[in-house]
Amino acid sequence: MATTTERHLLSPSMKMADLMNLRFSLLGVLTRMGIPFGFGDETVEDVCRKQGINPETFLLISAVYAIDGYLPTKEKLEKADLRDVLKYLRLSHAYYMNVALQELEMALENLIAPCGEKHKRIIWKFFADYKDELSKHFEYEEKTVFPHAEAVLRQGADRNFTIGEYEENHSNVEEKLEDLKNLVMKYLPPVCGQQDTYKALFYIFSLEEDLEKHTVVEDEILVPIVNRLENHE
Repeated sequence: MATTTERHLLSPSMKMADLMNLRFSLLGVLTRMGIPFGFGDETVEDVCRKQGINPETFLLISAVYAIDGYLPTKEKLEKADLRDVLKYLRLSHAYYMNVALQELEMALENLIAPCGEKHKRIIWKFFADYKDELSKHFEYEEKTVFPHAEAVLRQGADRNFTIGEYEENHSNVEEKLEDLKNLVMKYLPPVCGQQDTYKALFYIFSLEEDLEKHTVVEDEILVPIVNRLENHE
């Protein structure tokens, strides 16, 4: 049986402000769907329609962030618009690379300022390697996977590539943050300030959680929708 939260969350008739109050992370979904604030007491459906967004798609992605362990049903996926899913994923990539990683980089810079050169080199290598890995991961999706999904919509996809290949090789990019998180928590010298440590960990934990949800959107929403279209279901 659906919980009260889930029943309300999946209703286009609920007020957008009430939806945003369910969980802080939903604010990120709102901005990455290109929806501005200032919606007053309008419903989710009214706000989405004004922005040219399928409300069912918005609610589907919101459910991933608001309900722990949420997996969409076939019926929910059939109501979603693949174009809005791709828009969300692309804007998410831009957010991670241009905002989240920059905030984390500044927090790490402040954290290790009093450290010796050895610790600075270790931290920056971890961070640089992860940033490069994330960039390559997103580049593959934006140059290969997303264009394929759009071609499937137009019924002009290259059949030498299928979404199943992406699904089989899709890595959880948030897992590599675990090493950086443990390094900050366990091995930096006491000279690093408590508040600076907390701030750096806050950004790491936040990014890790957001990327985990991002992966769910790709694996449980993008992949099955494209797979259904590939098979003309």
